[in-house]
Amino acid sequence: MTTLTGTGVLVRFALRRDRVLIPVWVAVNTLMVLSMPNTLKGLYSTPAERADLLRQMDTNASFRALIGPVFDDSLGALTAWRVGVFAAGLAAVTGLLIVVRHTRDEEESGRHELIASGAVGRRASLTAALLTAGVANAVLALLVTAGLAGQGAAGAVAFGLGLAGVGMVFATMAAIVAQLTESARLARGLTAAALGAAFVLRAAGDSATDDGSSVLTWLSPLGWLENLRPFADERWWVLGLLAAAVAIQAAVAYRLAGRRDVGMSFLPTRPGPPTGRLASAGALARRLQRGGVLGWSIGFFLAGVVYGGLTEGAADLVADNDKAREIFERMGGQSGLTDAFLAAMVGMLGLIASLYVVASVLRLHGEETSGRAEPVLANAVGRLRWAGGHLLIAFGGSALIMLLAGLGFIAGHGREAGPILAACLVQLPAVWVVGGLAVLLYGMAPRLAPAAWGVAVAVLLIGWIGPALDAPQLVLDLSPFGHLPKLPGGDMSWGPVGVLVLLAGVLVAGGLAGLRQRDMIT
Repeated sequence: MTTLTGTGVLVRFALRRDRVLIPVWVAVNTLMVLSMPNTLKGLYSTPAERADLLRQMDTNASFRALIGPVFDDSLGALTAWRVGVFAAGLAAVTGLLIVVRHTRDEEESGRHELIASGAVGRRASLTAALLTAGVANAVLALLVTAGLAGQGAAGAVAFGLGLAGVGMVFATMAAIVAQLTESARLARGLTAAALGAAFVLRAAGDSATDDGSSVLTWLSPLGWLENLRPFADERWWVLGLLAAAVAIQAAVAYRLAGRRDVGMSFLPTRPGPPTGRLASAGALARRLQRGGVLGWSIGFFLAGVVYGGLTEGAADLVADNDKAREIFERMGGQSGLTDAFLAAMVGMLGLIASLYVVASVLRLHGEETSGRAEPVLANAVGRLRWAGGHLLIAFGGSALIMLLAGLGFIAGHGREAGPILAACLVQLPAVWVVGGLAVLLYGMAPRLAPAAWGVAVAVLLIGWIGPALDAPQLVLDLSPFGHLPKLPGGDMSWGPVGVLVLLAGVLVAGGLAGLRQRDMIT
């Protein structure tokens, strides 16, 4: 038996388990990319308007930090500029989630030990995880290439391969981290932190230069994608840099996988304090989720600072473009352009906060399916008390991160605190409705609980891409965020806010009632 025996069977099994996750993430990424050429064509319909955009970007360091430099005024080049960083980041998240799910998650749950007792090679699980991530990124590359071929075949191939390459860089990085850590949660967190660091390095480099030549930009895989320059005299050799990083990291991961025991890690788990501080289910929930809350809090505060600093520059950038101004007004209301931009950016952070609340609620599902909930509930701890500790972190944590985002906007833009904080906190009812749906799915049908991610992604897609595509109001109203007042600048409407809060409460109550009555997953 070789070290790769059984890889094919494990790949098929992984693809079957991810038959929802992979298509959803790939479809969202593809739709985001392929919707952009028509959007940009409507915004900048003439070569003169596109050339003027290039001149403005050369002098707008804030926007280069957020999106990156633009190298050509063709629709293909503008598409790669506008969505390249975000599409690459989404591909990276997809890759790291897949690899950690099929490596460290399997070991943590004990399933890997059961599988490894059969005719399965030592490195088969790792190989299957990387191949599954490779399949997801290959499909993404094919769809993007086919969809953008009309803008230029060479550029479409370069952009598709670049996105897949970045996705695989972080997939192989996650494979290394999964060998170093004993916790799947920590493996995901550390790899996501590396992705955040890559974004910061690229942003710092791009703010300093207008051609992607900064050393800081070249230190980031996201910077490699922009320096590939799809649709703008492609630098094909950059693909070799991505391939080399993937090969080296995969080799390191294979080397580490062959030198450790199943379930073990190279970085030992830190022992707990000598005196117990987990005297309640709520304390345990806080201990389990404090790392996630801290990471999201830092990220939202920094995002607020960045978006706040971009406000004036963004207003100047779109002031003379009627169609761009219309998109911001659809997202942020009919008030002044600065207020509309702020409202749109606050709304975007609210959409992203819905991902946090789903992840935090589904921690209950992870605790149950891994068997860790059973010994807790075997003591004098009721189900509602156990779930309540996690839900307090989920819903209270969403309020915390939106509050910190508001403080970041204030620090970055220098406006008075009241309107900005009100704009951030008014997002919470819609965030809580998404969280309530996650609670309802978990409580009533736990095996369908991961579908809450689909709800969150659909809401994100409607709020992010819907206004740019001029989607009908009926479609926009499918999202709870479509019923919120557009603050700052707009009028406060307490009626829709109260209805959303009530709906969130009903959904949570229904989910807890289902949890109380059903059998636990065994």
